[in-house]
This record gives sequence, C-alpha cells and structure tokens, in this order.
Amino acid sequence: MIVNGVIAEYNPFHNGHQYHLERSRRETGADYTVVVLSSNFTQRGEPAIIDKFTRARMALECGADLVLELPNFYSAASAEGFAQGGISILQQLGAVDHACFGSECGDVKVLMEFAKILLEEPAAFQKDLKSALSAGYSYPVARNRALMDYAPHLTRHKDVLSSPNNILGIEYCKALLKFESDMQAFTIPRAGAGYHDRLFREEYCSALAIREAILAHQDKDGDYSWPDVFTEDGPLLGKEPFAPTENLTHQMPKKAGRILMESLRETPPVVADDFSQMLLYKLLMEKDHGFDKYLDVTPDVSDRIKNLLSEFKGFTSFCNLLKSKNVTYTRICRCLLHVLLDETKEEALKLGESHKVPYARVLGFRKEASPLLTEIKEKSSIPLVTKLSDSSQVLSPEAYAFLSREVSRNSIYEAVAAMKSGRKPRDERQIPLVVI
Repeated sequence: MIVNGVIAEYNPFHNGHQYHLERSRRETGADYTVVVLSSNFTQRGEPAIIDKFTRARMALECGADLVLELPNFYSAASAEGFAQGGISILQQLGAVDHACFGSECGDVKVLMEFAKILLEEPAAFQKDLKSALSAGYSYPVARNRALMDYAPHLTRHKDVLSSPNNILGIEYCKALLKFESDMQAFTIPRAGAGYHDRLFREEYCSALAIREAILAHQDKDGDYSWPDVFTEDGPLLGKEPFAPTENLTHQMPKKAGRILMESLRETPPVVADDFSQMLLYKLLMEKDHGFDKYLDVTPDVSDRIKNLLSEFKGFTSFCNLLKSKNVTYTRICRCLLHVLLDETKEEALKLGESHKVPYARVLGFRKEASPLLTEIKEKSSIPLVTKLSDSSQVLSPEAYAFLSREVSRNSIYEAVAAMKSGRKPRDERQIPLVVI
C-alpha cells in the first residue's frame, strides 16, 4: 500500500487542488491520499469562509480518501508552525509514504537544500545573517543575502524564498528533517494563478480569487443569492447571467461547487470582521496586562495594540492600522487571532519542543478507504479520534485538555456562523463524520 499525505486549507477546493491530488497520486503510484485539513481558522490569521466539515466533504468528493483536522493552534500559525503541525500528524500515522505539496519551484532537491541550511543554521550562515540585519535589511532580505553568501551555488535559485508556496514547501522539508521522518517529500509545480492572484484564469485560479468573487456577490444585508450554476449541464437557463458565477463554474470541480453553493445558501461566508466585537471585548479586558503572552505577539506589538486600541473600528481595519514596515498585515492578523482564540506561548511550551500534535482527529473518510484506516490503526503512534464523546477515554489528560481547547475555539467560529444564518449553533460533539 502506497499512501500520499497532503496538508491543505481548501478554502475553498478548486481545480488546482484537484490537479495536485490527481497528479501526485499518478506520479507516486499511490493507492490512497490522506489530507490534513486546516480547522476553522487559517494560516493567514483569518476564518475559513466555510466550515471544516464542508471543506472536508469537498476534498473527499474530489480525490481524498481520509481527512484529518489540523488544529487551529497550528492551522492559524506561521508557516513553520503550520508545516510542523501537519507533518507531525502525517508522520505519526505510520502509514504515509509521501508528503506531497505544490510549489512554484517544482524541484524538491532545491527546496530540501534550502531547508537543511535554515534548519541547521551553520555558524557561517548565522554570521552572515547577523551582518545583514545589522546593515538594516529586513529579516527576509537579510536571510536571503545570508543564504546566497553561504551557498553561492544556490544563487540561480535566489528568488525561491520570494514565493509563498516555496516558503511553505521549505517549511515542510524542514519539518521532515527535524522529525527525522521516513516520508519522502514530493512536489509538483503550482499550476495556473499565483497564490495572491485575484484574477480568474481559464482553468486554474487562486482560492483568493474565488473567495473575493463569493464575497463580492452579497447584498447589503449579507444575503447570498447566486443561482445554482453547478448542475450537471452547467448554468441553468432562464436565470440572469452573472459573470463571476459563470467563471466560477470553470474554476471548481462540479461536486465541490455544488457543495459550496449548498453551504452558502444555509450559511453566508464567514469573514474576519464578523469577529470584531468579540475581539474588541477581549482586547479591552486584557489591555492592562498586555498581550505578549500570546503566540507571535512581541512586546512592541503588544504596546502598539494598547496604544491604538482607542481607534479600533473592526478586525481588518485594526490590522491595517497596526501593520508596519517590519510587521506585515498577515502577521498582525495572526497575532490578533491568537488573542481571540487564547493561543498562548505557555500552551506551546506544554506541547513540548517537538510541537507534535498529540492525536489525529478524523473529519471524514471514503468507505472504500477502510484498508487505509485499518493500516493506520495498526501503525499509528497517536490515538485516532473519531468520536469526541469517547476522546477522554483514548487520550492522555494533556492531549484531552488540548482537544477541549480546540473544541472551544471552534465553538467561537460556529457561534458567528450561526448568528449570520439565523440558526442555532451546532454542538461540535454532535456533528457526524463526513462519510462518502
């Protein structure tokens, strides 16, 4: 049995994701694919526009065999934390052969060479890095200069660290090296639009472009009213055409598109500003104590939050207000989300130096994947959680405490989604697995 592992957000699932799953399976000869899927909050420090169970269903309908949850503590972390969390789950399953990811570079040997240097940080590299920082360069520029000085043969790949999927790919490789994993890194060139590209393409666009098209088609009350364009025969006749909708039919597999439309009819897309009041309450309550106990929040950022709090008008506008030359908008988003979700540096210390996720929580699976589940149950070094109600019996006290905190974080997302849709919040303990 050959098994691929993929770490993803699928926010939402689109053609590029399906291309990656299919090509990875074909080129590795894999029998099954395990996806470690971001929970309800993402690596950019924002909520996913649709919940994790809906995204898990998309993945299972379009090529995945088993979907596991990447806890919010990792899914909303920096690239390093995101990668370590996902790789740690795949490694501890004991049944995954390849860690598969897309990259602009497309050359796993190059990415692994960068990863080795950045993980080991040889003395000569550290010296060059300190020198570049002292000269006034920003950290990303200083790091790149130090890398080129330390390894001149990589000069022709000097732009590798300027592309988001390459950066994440290098972090996956670092995690594989750090955990001394037997899994093999496997990458394919990213197809179509770039990560930050907002334009629709003929076949492959970014998830960002799809999200912005979705958010653009809401009325002033936030109601969502796109026609059902994901029928078997394409757009329904007799309905007013809408260009982004018609484009969207070419950007997502039909099954994923239908799931998306069904979800959005029940619950409008969730966005960062939906959490503005919750965040403001938390910031006001803790203003006197500061915020540097939270992940990624430095004393300088904490002071900036306190000094500008009187100008708070909303989540995203506050991020724009707080960002600076040395601290990006995305970094600020993550900082504020860590505060909102109560993700502290103390919690990170309790997870240990390795930062390995202490369990594998199943969000869904395909019935045909029962041999894969059997293999994982036999080989996994961490418990496989399929029922939250049974988790206290299969997890250590520390792992159960971590899972309980994650359930609470997801309840914040669910409360907002429920308010937007006018329904009662769902108890995560009672949401069934997605079984296809």
